[in-house]
Amino acid sequence: MQGKSMIVDTSLCTACRGCQVACKQWHGLPGTKTKQTGTYQNPPDLSADTYKLVRFAEGRKEDGKPYWHFFSDSCRHCLDPGCMAGDQNNSIVQDKRTGAVLYTQGTRKLNYRAVREGCPYNIPRQDPRSKVLCKCDMCIDRLRDNMVPACVQACPTGALHFGDRRRILHKVALRVVELKKHYPKARALNPQDVRVVYIVTDDPDTYFELAEA
Repeated sequence: MQGKSMIVDTSLCTACRGCQVACKQWHGLPGTKTKQTGTYQNPPDLSADTYKLVRFAEGRKEDGKPYWHFFSDSCRHCLDPGCMAGDQNNSIVQDKRTGAVLYTQGTRKLNYRAVREGCPYNIPRQDPRSKVLCKCDMCIDRLRDNMVPACVQACPTGALHFGDRRRILHKVALRVVELKKHYPKARALNPQDVRVVYIVTDDPDTYFELAEA
């Protein structure tokens, strides 16, 4: 199944958080109380009310100059979703046309810990009120109306691209080649395993640390 895919090009991200706000607005999610934790990253983490979060790594230096890493964290929509291993009642499904991994209301009956531990990216969250599991749904309602995800529509720098998977993977390969001219460590993260493909310019562990913070 080819389906759809997205590029998240961290080299073009300015941490404006337009994607984060657009996601909340489109899904009708309430604002989340901010918290001073010594970083500009807010809210502190993903939650049932925050499906996309721009993570910040600050206070680092490169060639003696301050350097920040930004990482727009959300569900990767894996081709073989590990979270589905914790699903006993078919309440986590993959959309046949797009490949989007969708959580239904039936997830409230699942073992939340098992579902979350099955995700290699630590993405699923549980609504404390309804017990339904929550995450990015790739704006599946927009896709069915031939629109791009809200985060892609809102991105002002072109860091996010969306389209047919074959075309997106081709763009990923070309972009990595281009970036390597200036960033020798540039690479795409797990492009053959996920639909949301991140392009990074530094050691992958740096970005994984952000996602797991």
